[in-house]
Amino acid sequence: MAGKMKIFGFNNLTKTLSFNIYDVCYAKSARAQKDYIAYIGEQYNTERLTKILFSVAEMINATVLNVAKQDYDPQGASVTLLISEKPMMRGENETIVAHLDKSHLTVHTYPEYHPDNAIATFRVDIDVSTCGEITPLSTLDYLIGSFDSDIITMDYRVRGFTRTVDGEKLYIDHDITSIQDYIDDETLKRYDAIDINVYQANIFHTKMLIKEIDLQNYLFNTDVYELPPKNRLQITEGLRREMIEIFSGTNVYK
Repeated sequence: MAGKMKIFGFNNLTKTLSFNIYDVCYAKSARAQKDYIAYIGEQYNTERLTKILFSVAEMINATVLNVAKQDYDPQGASVTLLISEKPMMRGENETIVAHLDKSHLTVHTYPEYHPDNAIATFRVDIDVSTCGEITPLSTLDYLIGSFDSDIITMDYRVRGFTRTVDGEKLYIDHDITSIQDYIDDETLKRYDAIDINVYQANIFHTKMLIKEIDLQNYLFNTDVYELPPKNRLQITEGLRREMIEIFSGTNVYK
């Protein structure tokens, strides 16, 4: 629609794509759980997260104006990029903290475990908020592939309005019926997915749950062949139970 309808002035539509991505892991001992947290801290530190967000900015043709990042003790990391859809002129000794586009990229990580549970989880929250003609939907496959994504919760919302040259209000400038429409078919085949959309409010919500569990990929510092068949089955069932509870947002097996 944006290519067919001429906009008057600046495109004031704000488009926000929010992700929650979960990775689930089996760590059989307290030491293994702590080692898993340390491993996540090394693999997804601010340096790597910043590279991921810079790639997202490049994909949506945005200019990075400012970067803020922090690794936390004992665990977790955060990175925020202020972006613009056009290059900005910067004065000497000037730091840009706000501008007309109001666009940003953020990522926060939340590794966690409980000493009474052999299953550890790693959550990544990502927000891509753009204003103007930039849309974050083209980054979906890249972001899903950048993490071990067992459960994915996605929200996309278009806020505000802009105007056509004739003065008509325009509340969305592109066609969308589902977030899934912007995800590669090969990616979708790996997941069960459901939508909860409110079309009148331009709100789109999709949840995805990995279909197949290859147990070896979920064992931290353990070889699957070290485990008796009965234990393999119990661990697989425990992993699936954890995933279903996170996916549904309820303690269904309590």
